[in-house]
Amino acid sequence: MIVVLKVGATEAQQKHVIAKVKELGFKPHPIVGAERTVIACIGDDRDKAQLQTLGSLSYVDSVMPILKPYKLASKETTKERTVVKVGNVAIGGSQFVVMAGPCSVESRAQIIKSAEIVKAAGAQILRGGAFKPRSSPYSFQGLEEEGLRLLAAARERTGLPFVTEVVTPSDVAMVADYADMLQIGARNMQNFALLKEVGRVRKPILLKRGMSSTLKELLMSAEYVMSQGNYDVVLCERGIRTFEEYTRNTCDISAIPALKELSHLPVILDPSHATGLRSLVIPVAKAGVAVGAHGLIVEMHPKPEEAVSDGAQSLTPPQFDKMMSEIKKYLVIEGKHL
Repeated sequence: MIVVLKVGATEAQQKHVIAKVKELGFKPHPIVGAERTVIACIGDDRDKAQLQTLGSLSYVDSVMPILKPYKLASKETTKERTVVKVGNVAIGGSQFVVMAGPCSVESRAQIIKSAEIVKAAGAQILRGGAFKPRSSPYSFQGLEEEGLRLLAAARERTGLPFVTEVVTPSDVAMVADYADMLQIGARNMQNFALLKEVGRVRKPILLKRGMSSTLKELLMSAEYVMSQGNYDVVLCERGIRTFEEYTRNTCDISAIPALKELSHLPVILDPSHATGLRSLVIPVAKAGVAVGAHGLIVEMHPKPEEAVSDGAQSLTPPQFDKMMSEIKKYLVIEGKHL
């Protein structure tokens, strides 16, 4: 259920409604909009009729059920689009945000060079993996905390905030101490213990769609994070597994406008994992702009031929410059800017 307060309701009145929601056995999640406040009430659906009594308060406009199972992520809760701040970068507004960098942090020189290339091309956020969940136990697993220190050094050098993946609940606090944004990878999209743990930290979350997950399942995973009080979630379409073998995954480009219809959360596209081939990254990135994505996360390596992971899908610096130049033309049509 959601309790919609009337325009002009005071902070004291809002607190009174929150207190009454708690008395009735529900967990209140206030969502403050530009004009009015909505309080989402999470709890046992069998008791939701009790919440209807709040409609008698003079400063309550309405009390309505939320039909979608993802209560907090749904557009039924709020019609206003959520804007997520990562450092001084806003995702979900008129600015189109590009996150870029190598799959893995390999050395100080490599990540700082990557950050300098990313910034010079006009991208706003550095990406890099310090912890790498890999399909093979014999593959490079990342530099772990040393990788986080190197990402922090790159941020210090360039001013770019960075996003990096966290893979276990026990590492969340440490990663949050370093990173500006925490990524939940495709393999961990339904690691519910991890989702709840990142929901307890106050850092923005980049939530990637699982390779075999529906949009509903992705939004339910976002709900896990938001149910713990962290509403700064960015959804990411990164391709799904189909019978096609030419590409690494199949880019579900329709997921972007579909998610924008279903949810108020920002949605970005990962054309690198969606295709697995650097030759396809730029055209798919442009498609992402055309269908309304709020941004991209792209793999770029100073020397992809020497990369310890995902070299085949990593753009070279000249290719990355070309992508940034070409998407600007599409952003003009969409009324957005870098």
